[in-house]
Amino acid sequence: MKISIVGAGAWSTAISRLLIKGDHEVTLCARQRCDAEKMEKSRENKKHLPGVKLPDSLKFSYFDEIPSCDIAIFGVPAQHVRETLERVNFKAGGIVNLAKGLEIKSLKRMEEVFSEYIKNSDYASLSGPSHAEEVAADIPTSVVVSSRNSEFSKVVQELFSSTSFRVYTSEDLTGIEIGGALKNVIAIAAGVVDGLGGWDNSKAAIMTRGLAEITQIGVKLGANPLTFMGLSGLGDLVVTCTSRHSRNRRVGEIIGKGINLPKESTFVAEGLHTVVAELKLAKKLHVEVPIAQAVYSLVYENFSPKAMILKLMNRPLKKE
Repeated sequence: MKISIVGAGAWSTAISRLLIKGDHEVTLCARQRCDAEKMEKSRENKKHLPGVKLPDSLKFSYFDEIPSCDIAIFGVPAQHVRETLERVNFKAGGIVNLAKGLEIKSLKRMEEVFSEYIKNSDYASLSGPSHAEEVAADIPTSVVVSSRNSEFSKVVQELFSSTSFRVYTSEDLTGIEIGGALKNVIAIAAGVVDGLGGWDNSKAAIMTRGLAEITQIGVKLGANPLTFMGLSGLGDLVVTCTSRHSRNRRVGEIIGKGINLPKESTFVAEGLHTVVAELKLAKKLHVEVPIAQAVYSLVYENFSPKAMILKLMNRPLKKE
């Protein structure tokens, strides 16, 4: 099968290695031609996934020259999906989205953004606990894929599955995308606790109540509540809140320690953007999201982490 991967971040690069091992014809397309040429020459993505040798059969290109393919895989950050779709030209029988986030301006999920540009191709989202560093090292990983076309879900399941990468299917595309997007916000809150001293009780509470916030929003949008107990919900939330590889957790840890955040040109933490969209969406849906509100206050309003925790603990008492 011919596959073009749009975007050359860490996750896209790990996926390119995974798929090339399945004897597919894979082209990894960087935003800039110079980046593609560097990777082709060194057989390594030194910028985003250093130390991982890329197979000799992997091809490279860039956004202005995306090869026609059976399936196009989009691995660009959520806030850049629309501009990428407006920029690139390609032909593909199906689309697989890897981005996890909500578009700030429109509050749309990734499926809704893609639907404005892709009319004649099947669409699927791949989600779940899957850090690029571990997938690139062939560490056993399980994820979930969902599409409005169940047959296309099965095609993607077969395409990605290997002895180290297990793919399940789900019919709940809305739930899959909401879980994948909003867990990044909760991971920032969990990281703040790590920065303050690694309080286990607090972190467990944040993860549990954070899952409740995610589920309430998802259900309001028509998702199945059980989806949030699966790989794209609880699974992704756990790994993003606890892993040393998690950029969103790391952002929270930096905030908890009172250190200035690095420029996002060196990494992408989707939760920093998703929290803005989440608060707008929660207000529209009449859902209370105190943890997401706390994250927003910490990131954009310079609240003290300890003061924010005190505020959360002093909220009116209620049923779980």
